[in-house]
Amino acid sequence: MEKKEYLRSLSSVNDLIQAVYRSRKLGGGVPRELVTEASRVVLEGVRGAILAARDEMSLDGIKTDTDELVTLVEKEVEERMQHSLRRVVNATGVVIHTNLGRSLLSEAALDALTMAGTYYNNLEFLLEDGTRGSRQVHLNKLLCDLTGAEAALVVNNNAAAVLLALTAHASGRDVIVSRGQLIEIGGSFRLPEVMAQSGARLVEVGTTNKTYLEDYRRAITSETAMIMRAHPSNYRIMGFTSEASIRELAGLAREFELVLLDDLGSGVYIDLSEHGLPYEPTIMRSLEEGSDLVCFSGDKLLGGPQGGVILGRSDLVEAMARHPLARAVRVDKLTIAAMEATLHHYFDPERAAVEIPTLAMLTADPETLRKRARGLAKKLAACGDLEAEVIEDVSRAGGGALPMESLPTWTVALTSPSYKANHLEERLRAADPPVVCRISGDRVILDMRTVRDDETGLIAAALESIAASED
Repeated sequence: MEKKEYLRSLSSVNDLIQAVYRSRKLGGGVPRELVTEASRVVLEGVRGAILAARDEMSLDGIKTDTDELVTLVEKEVEERMQHSLRRVVNATGVVIHTNLGRSLLSEAALDALTMAGTYYNNLEFLLEDGTRGSRQVHLNKLLCDLTGAEAALVVNNNAAAVLLALTAHASGRDVIVSRGQLIEIGGSFRLPEVMAQSGARLVEVGTTNKTYLEDYRRAITSETAMIMRAHPSNYRIMGFTSEASIRELAGLAREFELVLLDDLGSGVYIDLSEHGLPYEPTIMRSLEEGSDLVCFSGDKLLGGPQGGVILGRSDLVEAMARHPLARAVRVDKLTIAAMEATLHHYFDPERAAVEIPTLAMLTADPETLRKRARGLAKKLAACGDLEAEVIEDVSRAGGGALPMESLPTWTVALTSPSYKANHLEERLRAADPPVVCRISGDRVILDMRTVRDDETGLIAAALESIAASED
């Protein structure tokens, strides 16, 4: 047949829509407008393929039969109905995985989210006298009770916390920062650029590896408003190094009546060294050593929802809360609900390490991970020609936290004569739900540190489906 005959043989949009509904494969809740649009897209695609065909052989490979077109429409509708934000199984071993949503929330935080999203609540309403209140009251006292801070403010992320602090207290003036702390965070956002946006002027002191207290002192002028310490959460400078302590910087800031801002980055409440991990400066230690303002993320080592927490002197925090920028970076009711529930765990730090998923994963017993790996390998024993080996390996904290720490873990390493490692990894990402893993050499690695007990079955099902598709 010639191209014109192929084009004439195609169903009209209306006929194709009717054929789709006659097939009864789509659920009754699918809007007709979506079926109509999908039918148009499919027909336009087929017409385009016919017109672009170079020869008769190419034309013969184009689907023009109505039943085949119906299948294409159904697939198009299903793809459009599928949510873009989907559950995945994290088998990478990276606990605070920025690309996979960072920290998982505790059951208590999820319950609080459901309450806040399902029912009206007292977000900005004082139940005592029936007048308007502030959304910050739900977290402020709680944060102060837990940390000993004078005042608290929560915004939508830590970059916003830093931006607000700089804008409110240093716009048009100088801020002194060590050259070794000019960090870049995810998405190529750099501290100097955040500072420029705030209107503050960056004054660099010291060198990449060594900055002394006297370097800060010599840089202070009448234009200086703030000294800023940025904790290098996502890197370390090793070897021949030196830096001024928070206690030293606090003394210098008081001497010249400057504000000392400590950006802790990941933010940790409990001493991780008690759980076998390297010591990270805690929130309370920064406050105790004299920081005027401390800011950190809510969705990293704290293990809560995305947010930026600001703690410190009441006059400084209150000025930030009144600043017009505070409105632009404020948190919503869902964040407040999940953050409040997460913070409540910290009244019992030992329980927090169990109930907050991020902390539980970071401190997981290697023997538990080994048993989980063995269980998964056993499930894969009859999975085609797939070979599953249980091996020791290392995980990472991720999210810019504990950058030098290797967490001992157990993994399932997959090899197959039918697949190259990159092909098997691609097939796992295409599963439902997708399984995200890593590749080492010619093997696919499934790290049990970030795989829940109830997810090993999902991984096994995905691999069984992959094996069956090759039979």
